Amino acid sequence: MKAFIKTIEYYLPEKTLSNDDLAELFPEWNAKKIAKKTGISIRHIAAENQTATDMAVKAAEKLFSKNPDLKSRVNFVLFCTQSPDYKLPTSACIIQHRLGLSTDIGALDFNLGCSGFVYGLSLAKSLIISNQAQNVLLLTAETYTKYCHEKDKGNRSIFGDGAAATLISTDGFAEIENFVFGTDGSGEENLKVKTGGARFPEKTNEFGFDEGGYVKSPDYLYMNGPEIFNFTLDVVPPLVDKTLKINNLKKEDINKFVFHQANKYMLETLRQVLDVEEGKFYINLSNSGNTVSSTIPIALKNYIDCEKIIENQNVMVAGFGVGLSFAACVLKN
Repeated sequence: MKAFIKTIEYYLPEKTLSNDDLAELFPEWNAKKIAKKTGISIRHIAAENQTATDMAVKAAEKLFSKNPDLKSRVNFVLFCTQSPDYKLPTSACIIQHRLGLSTDIGALDFNLGCSGFVYGLSLAKSLIISNQAQNVLLLTAETYTKYCHEKDKGNRSIFGDGAAATLISTDGFAEIENFVFGTDGSGEENLKVKTGGARFPEKTNEFGFDEGGYVKSPDYLYMNGPEIFNFTLDVVPPLVDKTLKINNLKKEDINKFVFHQANKYMLETLRQVLDVEEGKFYINLSNSGNTVSSTIPIALKNYIDCEKIIENQNVMVAGFGVGLSFAACVLKN
């Protein structure tokens, strides 16, 4: 039994935050400087009463509107988010009901960020090759902007909200090949929302800046930019090498590298370190920003639609970030 990506759709909220908007909020910046550094022009922002579950439902409805025959065939829902509606019940169960899917299916959430889509592909593939499912609906959605402090110009310039719906099946346009995974929980403090969970349930209302000038509050998203950058440069090159090896490929055999769309500066640095020519390295975040677990499926969808994947292509996808977590695999057309 083999597993394939059959189709992908995504949803972005109507509200946007442009570079001009950010420049008004932070006069020490200008729109051109923001675009040059991040590669982002516009970020989509979830409405005040709009959740990751709402956006995941929108993405799935879009997928089913274009592929109406698939809805009745779904027999498992996987939902990757770090922005669940509730502590309980499981958001995937709510999604099953809202989409009107059969009650004879499995549904679960899993909590991962930037590597979440790749992990989701692995979970979906495992369900299919073990004959526990034939059509898995993988949903990714985040509302990280709700975790960003209003004075946090760094994170607000990078993150956007969005959702993607990917149908993994026994047939499709891209076969899911072999995976490599990695985890380093020692870096948990470098990308974190500290309060709101079981260990620190109450907000502290503390606010300040770290030595690098990054907003640091236990109640909001904190990212130590230099540490995350160094982590990425440390783990991604060996991750790429191991993924090539486990798939019996050489770097020259990869037609396109579609990595987590963190920001343009990080991606360009990775491309140079990996010695990959520009034409093979896909950067696609100008009109969406860093949507965390949805960046890779959004990029894949845009690559398919705009550049047309041709036959006999190998695409490497890799996610890396919060956790700290990283994973990669090869998609074969």
